Amino acid sequence: MTTPTALGTDEARTRLHELTVIDVRTPGEFASGHLPGALSIPLDRIGDALPEIREAADRGEVLVVCASGARSESACRTLAGHGVTAATLTGGTGAWADGGHDLHRPEGGPRASWAMERQVRLTAGSVVLLGLLLGLLVHPAFQLLSAGIAAGLVFSAVTNTCGMAVVLGKLPHNRPRPADLEAALAALRTR
Repeated sequence: MTTPTALGTDEARTRLHELTVIDVRTPGEFASGHLPGALSIPLDRIGDALPEIREAADRGEVLVVCASGARSESACRTLAGHGVTAATLTGGTGAWADGGHDLHRPEGGPRASWAMERQVRLTAGSVVLLGLLLGLLVHPAFQLLSAGIAAGLVFSAVTNTCGMAVVLGKLPHNRPRPADLEAALAALRTR
């Protein structure tokens, strides 16, 4: 597999009018702020949207965006495996906002939720504390729970993947409503 093409925030901003922007974060993250004109297609739904993304790529360039760039690179690799060329935004929406560019926050849309990284930190920290407390108060074997989370975090860092994020992404507040995904796909068909 090849490394996806990357656009810096300033180049993406000047070319935004000619790009089809696909945001692969969770719907809650998308609602917390996204690039103007971006369409929400969560990473785990890229396969469902492949025909529409392919058509959009045939008409013009596709830019895939996430919070930091890791999920968008994964999406670009998936798309490349299906013959679709797409670029990723270097540094994601975090770099976009840090560069002084505006994020669109729709009114009346889905309620914004915490970024996935923040959800993972909260969950991992809570499970580690729970394991330590139960190990002290109930039985020392519960400390293995904390050790398991620590091992998972090391594995996550080494492989640049996150199983906990995958699990958390399946929670209802992180899932798109079917109507939202259909609306994004319909908009993608017309670009």
